[in-house]
Amino acid sequence: MPQYRAILQQYWGYSDFRPLQHDIVTSIGSGKDTLGLMPTGGGKSITFQVPAMAKEGMCLVITPLIALMKDQVANLKAKNIKAAAIYSGMESADIQKTFDNCIYGHYKFLYISPERLSTRLFLERLPQLDISLIAVDEAHCISQWGYDFRPAYRAIADLRKLLPGVPVLAVTATATPKVAADIQLQLQFEHPNVLRKSFYRPNLSYSVRHTEDKLQQLLRILNNVPGSSVVYVRNRKKTKEIAEFLQSKGIKAHFFHAGLPLSEKDTRQNQWKEGSCRVMVATNAFGMGIDKADVRTVVHMDMPDSIEAYFQEAGRAGRDEKKAYCVLIYNNSDITQAKKRITESFPEKTFIAEVYEKLAYFLQVGVGSCMGSIFNFNLGIFCKNFKLPLQQTHHALKILELAGYIEYHDELEFKTRVQFTCARHQLYDIRLHPLAEKVMGAILRSYTGVFAELVPVDETTLADHAQLTHQEVLQGLIELSHEHIIKYIPHQKIPCVIYTRGRVDTKQLVINAEVYDNRKRRFVERIDAMVSYATDTQHCRSQYLLSYFGETNSASCQACDHCLRSSSKPADVASQIKAILAQQPCSINELIEQVSFKQSDTVETIRLLLDKQEITYKDQRLFLSRYEL
Repeated sequence: MPQYRAILQQYWGYSDFRPLQHDIVTSIGSGKDTLGLMPTGGGKSITFQVPAMAKEGMCLVITPLIALMKDQVANLKAKNIKAAAIYSGMESADIQKTFDNCIYGHYKFLYISPERLSTRLFLERLPQLDISLIAVDEAHCISQWGYDFRPAYRAIADLRKLLPGVPVLAVTATATPKVAADIQLQLQFEHPNVLRKSFYRPNLSYSVRHTEDKLQQLLRILNNVPGSSVVYVRNRKKTKEIAEFLQSKGIKAHFFHAGLPLSEKDTRQNQWKEGSCRVMVATNAFGMGIDKADVRTVVHMDMPDSIEAYFQEAGRAGRDEKKAYCVLIYNNSDITQAKKRITESFPEKTFIAEVYEKLAYFLQVGVGSCMGSIFNFNLGIFCKNFKLPLQQTHHALKILELAGYIEYHDELEFKTRVQFTCARHQLYDIRLHPLAEKVMGAILRSYTGVFAELVPVDETTLADHAQLTHQEVLQGLIELSHEHIIKYIPHQKIPCVIYTRGRVDTKQLVINAEVYDNRKRRFVERIDAMVSYATDTQHCRSQYLLSYFGETNSASCQACDHCLRSSSKPADVASQIKAILAQQPCSINELIEQVSFKQSDTVETIRLLLDKQEITYKDQRLFLSRYEL
């Protein structure tokens, strides 16, 4: 431990570990396979980064989150620690270069997505990598009992066979006892070894608001609680609509979803992290691995599919351990929509077989053919041609992927590619705008083979070499293309389907119980638990959440909406009503939505205050009486 503390002090500036961090570091440092269960913001990364720094060799960090990879690699580099990342969308040459750096450059960390573990390139270079520790982030993804199962995680078991004796540290912020047991089984732990910290966050106040006017409720929350906020919704269109609504009310807000260009994502994320944007309205594509401690509110405008998803997203509030609020806003239609998602996510098996057969017609794939073939695939056109429902078809393709017949990628990323269409000596006779000339010079200095074939290029690299902005590089590339000097294929994300085995006759299609029936049952159980949380009026919110994760002896939090209602006194209710009406008059329903006590107590107190003429009712609104102002 003295060595670990010295490393912690030198690179992270802390004099000692938090209690559970100490236990996990000691366990993995002694070579024991370890599962660390820590709440969001608990400092999971330090538990593998510090021991890795004390060991010879390199730590292989497996995580599905590209944003987290980039963030942690940047943070490690800022501490003068050599780190690199390999993820989907990188070209082969860039991956080769990264592997070479790790092999010959004494790198301490290689971050990699689970999908890369089974690739030929990774398996070829693995024997040359001096790996002393494997860290598995978001470890619940390896369990089919988990809420976010990803088949690619199962490749970690095969990796362990190739790296005998290398210990594994698995970490997650969301795992029920059943999932924790399955994680250890799937990762082939030599001995069971779970180190757990209570998921209780004393600084977080959980509450649920039932309302038919969600936007006004959101506005009241943001006006009442200053500071940074994340607002989660379920679809991309709503992110923009709600952000524009907040902007119209004078709140600095932006929207974020997976479909935005990478440069735009980075810009918006940085604006939010730095504070120039107060509220980020986003899908669940936002927030994972983002190091921002001072989030004061996390608001869910739509009901998530599981307690696990809600707990993890809400847990991004208050990582600085100061008071923060986690609010779920719902109405009766949310419950209807949640039930509808069951039938959308698990269409009938006959429908799945129909999609498989029509996919083959659409792509012109014969029985027994096209194993390993990649096809560009537009889901919208496919559904329109065959008159299929969009959401159910999407999930049918995902089930076919889990069953091992295809890979279905919503967006496979391809880098910008360029190729010169004229000979090198001809370039001397061409007169160009100075901007295009700078870009052309940067391409020639930075890349080889550009006269022979399409070569992947990085706009950021070109911008650095040409001392231009990213936008200026794009303008230069477009001009060179218009002048027919280069063939230019911009960076793009293309949906595609890959046949992982030759097409089978539809009658031989097998969708087994683990892929469909068992997963559907668990999905229904998670939906039911989430609906129960939203509609529960009897239990402390924090106790309910902790009980779901196996902590059955926790005390009530005294901070959630239920605890506040339960401990209410008439004077407390009256005081809050008066404080709200002092800001502005409102209808009875609006007042009930804002008051944090029981509805029955609120209604009774309104009657009492009206009788005492401390408030008045006029034009369907309640007013604070003048002598109370």
